[in-house]
Amino acid sequence: MSNEAHEKTGPNATVDLAGLRRFVADRKLGDPSGLRSENISFGHSNEVHLIHFDGREWVLRRPPRGPLLPTAHDVMREYRVLNALQNTPVPVPRVYAACDDPSYIGAPFYLMEYMRGEVIRADTSKTFANTPQRRRAVSEAMIDLLVALQAVDWRAVGLEGFGRPDGYLPRQLRRWTDQLDRATQITSSIRPLPVMAQVREWLEKRIPESPPATIVHGDFKLDNVMFDPNAPGAKVIAVFDWEMSTIGDPLADLGWLLSYWLEASDSAGRKGVTTAVTTEPGFLTRREMLDRYEAKTGRRMTDFAFYEAFALFKLAIIMEGSYSRFVRGQTDDPLFIAMKERVPALAEAAWAICGSAR
Repeated sequence: MSNEAHEKTGPNATVDLAGLRRFVADRKLGDPSGLRSENISFGHSNEVHLIHFDGREWVLRRPPRGPLLPTAHDVMREYRVLNALQNTPVPVPRVYAACDDPSYIGAPFYLMEYMRGEVIRADTSKTFANTPQRRRAVSEAMIDLLVALQAVDWRAVGLEGFGRPDGYLPRQLRRWTDQLDRATQITSSIRPLPVMAQVREWLEKRIPESPPATIVHGDFKLDNVMFDPNAPGAKVIAVFDWEMSTIGDPLADLGWLLSYWLEASDSAGRKGVTTAVTTEPGFLTRREMLDRYEAKTGRRMTDFAFYEAFALFKLAIIMEGSYSRFVRGQTDDPLFIAMKERVPALAEAAWAICGSAR
């Protein structure tokens, strides 16, 4: 594809190549004369573009187009945590440069290493994890990766002030309750969600005391992790999508991971919400994942029902927000239409966890 095709403007524009060439020259990153780009990911999350210049391939991350929430899609925040983790046991892409000056390409951005590997999203038969033994290794690697992240001394790597660890859980619950209220103002006339109110009340009464604060990824799940398909076992080579990262309760990431970690015995409603790849033979159960985490960290899982229910509660709110966009006529995406039934199913799954802990 020609460079000219990438320099168009408007809602489908990619990268301002003239501005990016100027940035590369100003920062003395190489010869930008032949610089070109390819779009990798373009949508509601941060955009990802593959940048070719001077015989190298780098990835550019920038916010999506259009109006954004003040703290959403903060690529400078993402760059900061990636930069802090460069020389730690946590595998992340190498970062090369960041720019908060929108005069170059119209938005802040950063450049990082282009990683090659496999990300598991659905059927494992065409991936390296095509045996029960490999799938078990993937499960164990996910827990070990989370433990490694939480073992990083966030102050020592320069993340002092990166988040507000005190009061993390109450603040999170207030934030997501507010998002729920905003969404249901639009959707409640079509189908109310009384179960979500029950889950919210249960959570508010059972906020546990958090363990010592750690780095929180914020979206820690299987499809944000890349593996080396040629290595034995399940070798993680990169963790992506750090835009929601902060300093807070370590069990929040574990709860989020397991909210996506389905089992064969789960209800049809819960299975219909996220990918069911972890129901394939060999993947550890949620209980086995918890046991491994507890053994590796020494943290007791006595209050974990709160974190698991809270994770499902948040996921349901995100989906309800998508459904409210459909109701308002802002999208005709059939995936958002399906949220009319999927959100209540997820709410019931959260309430079942609450019930098991009562």
